[in-house]
Amino acid sequence: MISPSQQVSAAGDGLGVAVAQFAPGADTAENLATITRLAERAVSRGASLVVFPEYSSYFSEPFGEGFLDNAEPIDGEFVTRLADVSHRLQIHIVAGMIETAARHDRFSNTVVAVSPQGAVVAAYRKLHLYDAFGSRESDFVEPGSIAAPETFEVGDFTVGLQTCYDIRFPEMTRRLVDAGADLVLVPAEWVRGVLKEHHWRTLVTARALENTIYVAAADHTPPVGVGASLVVDPMGVAVASLAENEDVAVAWITRTRVDDVRLVNPALALRRFGIHEL
Repeated sequence: MISPSQQVSAAGDGLGVAVAQFAPGADTAENLATITRLAERAVSRGASLVVFPEYSSYFSEPFGEGFLDNAEPIDGEFVTRLADVSHRLQIHIVAGMIETAARHDRFSNTVVAVSPQGAVVAAYRKLHLYDAFGSRESDFVEPGSIAAPETFEVGDFTVGLQTCYDIRFPEMTRRLVDAGADLVLVPAEWVRGVLKEHHWRTLVTARALENTIYVAAADHTPPVGVGASLVVDPMGVAVASLAENEDVAVAWITRTRVDDVRLVNPALALRRFGIHEL
């Protein structure tokens, strides 16, 4: 049985993947300082890929004009600083940001992936907006356009991106898997509420199990998020996890594990339906 907070899984020859959870606020410089500190901690524990939450660049409650005022382009200060940290630490960093959009009254809820060379290797704009449980993300956020899934390579893995509420849509993950992803990263701001932590753990585990992939999901800490960031393997085992505190958890993942699971559970090979875009 995994403990409530398992910060480092058993080290091995695989890829060290970290989920980092904290509470982003309305001061982008302070958020960047926290990201830097947590990235350094993850590296000290062996990580070479670190996943941060949705809205890591800026967050405040409730949604309002502050988000629009603090939106940046991909080549703005936030991503430039992320690139500096990635390059200095020689790691991949994935984090959520608020990006300027075409409409002046909307912003894009974007996840960027930055390489050890300091280059942006993927940028994903959230498709499924959180218009649920009393929230209306679409009042301020411009949804991303449906396009071919953007993936990037880290070691032996093809990596796909999705954001928070996207995980409630199984076809979202399946499209990434059909594009070759065997590791899916999920930055989130999973709002607390009745049974919400149960939903979080169940959905992350289900996406890993049904696709025989690794899923690494990073959330905000309470009181906004549920915390409980975790990495789940292709058999649905949480191989690293956090409780409610600001911290990083590192899992060692291997291509061999994916291949071995798919030998005993060839669900992807046996399926009889594909994904049809609406």
